[in-house]
Amino acid sequence: MRVVPAVDIRGGRCVNLVQGDYARETVFAEDPLEQAKAWWEGLLAAGVSPGEGIIHIVDLDGAREGRCRVLDLVGRMAAAGIRVELGGGIRAIDTVRAAVDAGVVRVVLGTAAYRDPDLLRHAAETWPGRIVVGLDARNGRMALQGWLEETDADPVNFAKKAETLGAARIVYTDILSDGMMAGPNHEMTQAVAEAVTIPVTMSGGVSSLDDLRAARCLAAAGVDEVIVGRALYLSRFTVAQAQAALNADN
Repeated sequence: MRVVPAVDIRGGRCVNLVQGDYARETVFAEDPLEQAKAWWEGLLAAGVSPGEGIIHIVDLDGAREGRCRVLDLVGRMAAAGIRVELGGGIRAIDTVRAAVDAGVVRVVLGTAAYRDPDLLRHAAETWPGRIVVGLDARNGRMALQGWLEETDADPVNFAKKAETLGAARIVYTDILSDGMMAGPNHEMTQAVAEAVTIPVTMSGGVSSLDDLRAARCLAAAGVDEVIVGRALYLSRFTVAQAQAALNADN
């Protein structure tokens, strides 16, 4: 399993929200590019292959407004040799293309994947292996539009549909765990992972190395990555320590 450091961007700065609430924001760094470089160097120092490591970038403004605003920034990250996964406000095929052209390794579709299955299918066929579905859930139901819009959709059923449409991976985020530093939702993550054959990334709530060690039990279900944000910013542990906790032989 691999640790995936997160860089959530709002107003041009690195921030973290509590349970997706834009009114409960903490600013952790002023320069997302420098922060991404620091996390990337941490991954390499931890022994993660440059061809496998990745940084999870979320455009929070884009997610809320429906228009990705950080393509130039992620282009600079890619030019610096950082492998980037980008989500937030990517709702048109032209935006997917622009992200890929900017050097983004994985493009995350969330709201668009739910509302426009044809877009997901088209993108997955055009860029095989590079289209990821971001599945964000609160109380067992999917949320859209930067987590501001509730739906009645069941995340497990939608994960199955996303796979049939060509998604290469699911990033499952438990909204009520996100930013709370109280541990991830292993149960729902496992349910999603067991419903599909594509790999799953767990996101939301990691607060300690014990949380990461516990996540290793999900590997058999198909979870191979864990996104960590707030805990890294708060120096609860380093990227290297996080990766060591996820190593099966640790």
